[in-house]
Amino acid sequence: MKSRREFLFIYDVSWANPNGDTMDENKPRIDEETGINYVTDVRLKRTVRDQLAEMGHEVFIKEERTDDGNLKTKESIFAKYGNDYNQVLEKCIDIRLFGGTFAIKNQQRCFTGPVQFKFGKSLHRVKMEFVKGTTVMPSAEQKAQGTMTEMYVVPYSLIVFYGIANENAAKETKLKDEDIDIMLKALWVGHKSSTDVISRSKFGHEPRLLIEIIYKEGTLTHMGELDKLVRINTDKRDEEIRDIEEVEIDLSRLKEKVQKYKDKIEKVNYIINDRIRIEPSLKEVFSGIAIEEFKWAKEV
Repeated sequence: MKSRREFLFIYDVSWANPNGDTMDENKPRIDEETGINYVTDVRLKRTVRDQLAEMGHEVFIKEERTDDGNLKTKESIFAKYGNDYNQVLEKCIDIRLFGGTFAIKNQQRCFTGPVQFKFGKSLHRVKMEFVKGTTVMPSAEQKAQGTMTEMYVVPYSLIVFYGIANENAAKETKLKDEDIDIMLKALWVGHKSSTDVISRSKFGHEPRLLIEIIYKEGTLTHMGELDKLVRINTDKRDEEIRDIEEVEIDLSRLKEKVQKYKDKIEKVNYIINDRIRIEPSLKEVFSGIAIEEFKWAKEV
């Protein structure tokens, strides 16, 4: 990978839990000071990794079990690659993208991931709901009532993620341009239809907008913090929002920033959901810059 890239990804979640906190009853993660819902980069990368595997790509960090049902250790998985880091990098796209830390027996090695995402955050305050119910199937004989079920969800959360791919770190993990394209396709598809997001607690994810900004080779700086350049306009109170058609995505601040960096940008790729409203349009935001849909956009 020769050129630096930045990513802006927006998706929403309806009556689901985008990222439960296992240390707090698996509740959706909400900043108590601001009411903003946040999603960790680990959650995002998990979705990408699972989707990459579903697309037929080899992934190192995944759940594997032995014949007796126990989880395989990192040592046993590493042994599949002849205990050779070069083999891992050659075959496993997730390590080339996100890096990894290995401390196995007498071998210790840390690869900094060229691709990194900040925590995602909702573009509005959210309200958490606690849902309780019963199933028709009891948990044991002599029980007259089905098992109680309960879960925490958010009725709606429109979430923005910012990411970057660093061409210098890419040299160490041997990251290739086509790896980035595959990752972005997995990011979009994974948040729509992967096995990972169709579980009961997560069903209700929908990708809305993905932008990739590719800088000219040799460019030392980039815009940064693209997530802070996105706002929403709506006539509803934040907690009342229930659908993407109730908001307009305001990219006017992004447009201002792009104009200051346009001489450094080689091209822009994007995919957009047909129910989203944005203002100004992407062509206006990236005026004077080559912009086109991802080549895989028609497939998904």
